Amino acid sequence: MHGLGDVRFFDRLAPLYDLAMPPADGEALADGLDHATRPIERLLDVGGGSGRAAAALSGPDVCVVDASREMLARARGRRGLSTAVGDAGRLPVRDAIVDAVTIVDAVHHLPDHDAALREAARVLAPGGVIVIREFDPTHPLGRGLAAAEHAVGMASRFRAPGDLADDLADAGLDPRVVDRGFGYTVAGVKREA
Repeated sequence: MHGLGDVRFFDRLAPLYDLAMPPADGEALADGLDHATRPIERLLDVGGGSGRAAAALSGPDVCVVDASREMLARARGRRGLSTAVGDAGRLPVRDAIVDAVTIVDAVHHLPDHDAALREAARVLAPGGVIVIREFDPTHPLGRGLAAAEHAVGMASRFRAPGDLADDLADAGLDPRVVDRGFGYTVAGVKREA
């Protein structure tokens, strides 16, 4: 069984990860980032692993944060990205220092997604935005993905778009569902002080 936040599993998977996963949807991420009310110069890609999502973005200075050193080695070596080893529930970043946070295909793997959302909100400057891409467990393909991950021993916990938007509101952000489908996007804007 691969528990939530099983870093060793992702360390072992790192050499094959980019071969197995399709590229991140840069257009969907850009649509979410458009909700920021401040310029996006610094972006933190939380749970960003090999930098797959960061590679789909252009413009901001991006730092990939992940607990898997092997995945981060891929982000640095193959993509030339800045990286930091860190837990999504205790980000190694000062308060209100980034303009945007992305979490792509990762929330369902986090041991405490509420703590991760609170931390993302903490490091976000006012007017900044958190953009989350996830898979909808109420969509037929989402049900299949959840079943497949459980079949291979993963303890993934998927959230429907409305539930994740509610979680962003609980973290003190102004949430909105940007798009829906098998893969969906939610965004949360940090209110101005």
